[in-house]
Amino acid sequence: MSSADEFAGMDATEQAALVAEGKASPLELVEAACARAERLDPELNALIHPALDRAREMAKRDDLPAGPFRGVPFIMKDIGGDEAGAPYHAGMRFLKNASYNADTDSYFTRKLKAAGLVSLGRAATSELAILPAGSTLAHGNVHNPWKHGYETGGSSGGAGAVVASGIVPMAHGSDGGGSIRIPAAHCGVVGLKPSRGRCSFGPALGERWSGLSSEFALTRSVRDSAALLDCVAGRMPGDPYTAPPPSRSFAEAVGREPGRLRIGFMNDTPREIEIHPECVRAVENTAKLLEELGHDVELAHPPALEEAELVAHYVTIVAANVGRALDSWGTKLGREVGPDEVEPLTRNLAERAKEISAPDFLATIEYVHAFGRRVSSWWEGGYDLLLTPTTAQPPPQHGVLMSNEEAPLAAYFLAAPFGVFTLPHNISGQPGISLPLHLSEEGLPIGSQLVGQIGDEEKLLSLAAQIEAAAPWRDRRPPLFADRFGETSGRLRGDVPARIHEPDRDGLRACGLEVGVRHDAELHLLLTESRLRQLKPVLRAGAQVREIPVDATHRDREQVVFHVGDEGREGLLGEQAEVPALSHSENRDLLTRIRGL
Repeated sequence: MSSADEFAGMDATEQAALVAEGKASPLELVEAACARAERLDPELNALIHPALDRAREMAKRDDLPAGPFRGVPFIMKDIGGDEAGAPYHAGMRFLKNASYNADTDSYFTRKLKAAGLVSLGRAATSELAILPAGSTLAHGNVHNPWKHGYETGGSSGGAGAVVASGIVPMAHGSDGGGSIRIPAAHCGVVGLKPSRGRCSFGPALGERWSGLSSEFALTRSVRDSAALLDCVAGRMPGDPYTAPPPSRSFAEAVGREPGRLRIGFMNDTPREIEIHPECVRAVENTAKLLEELGHDVELAHPPALEEAELVAHYVTIVAANVGRALDSWGTKLGREVGPDEVEPLTRNLAERAKEISAPDFLATIEYVHAFGRRVSSWWEGGYDLLLTPTTAQPPPQHGVLMSNEEAPLAAYFLAAPFGVFTLPHNISGQPGISLPLHLSEEGLPIGSQLVGQIGDEEKLLSLAAQIEAAAPWRDRRPPLFADRFGETSGRLRGDVPARIHEPDRDGLRACGLEVGVRHDAELHLLLTESRLRQLKPVLRAGAQVREIPVDATHRDREQVVFHVGDEGREGLLGEQAEVPALSHSENRDLLTRIRGL
């Protein structure tokens, strides 16, 4: 395996440790990431402004900051996180056609550089970060590494794709209604939205989207999120407000046991939005896991989440800020934004902004503040955290969330199931984190969200780390991942053959394994020793696991052998197209899921 592929499976903390210990240089990490980007991004269309040569030059410099992530490759989102001299299009044809470049680094970008991170360029976002998608008319579709032709979520969709595919271990995102957490859920990575005021928007802005938006990142591990938050959090000159500082570092929270927590959870949506059974199954499995970890879990949530007027006030804020954004960009470029230079939804929202009076807008701000207090009172009443599905639907296919002239607002309405659990906590200002704990029957990731009291990322990170240790996702990888794309899939190491009688789907899913065979079948797997140890405790009592002999001639191949029913027929996936009880497409899809181990 090439060095590019060896680094691909590591999180940012592990890559940084190689540099600190002299086992790899910043240039080696960056060159490997550049090679992955050049190989993978033509399939993803996520890195819309590559700056690979700039990254290589930065990695060579003796004065590369000696921060905790020195030499680790990173990718910025193409809205916020301004980089002096770099393209900044915010998903807009208007800025793309003008070839607009930022003229200064944001405070957030300066902190990333001080941490030693090296930017490889900028990733796709929906236009002005409005929709939960990565695709735009300006830059085209961004493909989900788990399934071509499906959305990555958004608006930080490009970031989700580059992290999930292994190009970089973490990438910049921002979240005004779920735009970190939704792509994290759709792409199978970790997405933390910090508390309001945790990270600065300066020096250009005091806040974005009237306080609804937060700047941060998508990562591969909880420890990466915690360590990065230590690097970028904190008040900067001129910030109008800031979140309360942690009692200790966020990284320390990852190493602390959370204690026994009282957790409310939701397995249905407020406001009668349809929820997919897979999303219900995901959150209920997470609730069971939390109970097994010793926490008190009950169906309960803040009553304020049911308020019907919530969405109308959210749309008022978004429309007003979109209208202001178009005016601001027109001023910067010296001409008005033309009607054909933005998407129909963007134009429609900007037109609505003109109808919002100042008193009406202030009334909405008053609602936002009062809503935050009503939601917060639930935590004050004795709950520690809230558990929800991250989204109410799995990732959609491309085109579902694309704005069009005939129905400019249709995409916004269709987006409701993807933000129903996330946007309320943008309004309340609370921290939330999406964890990749489930795969659908189609092999698409589905996330579970934990929400904490405002300012209390420590408790959130501590529990998230406990969950990650109990149900790790590190080795669960999509079909389009850097260490296998364009090559023969990497072989399993330390593999142990096992037979599972009457496969237990829920138990297998807890280990990141999806099975498409009949429930009365036997399942033969070749598993790593660590995966086998992980699998045994989560299977139901009737699903016995025992080791079985395997033909030694097959030891040089990645193997998954199924024995279905009592007819004695076996198929070696990857070698035979037909496996009993599975169609050819099911066989192919199952193989890609197994290769995600």
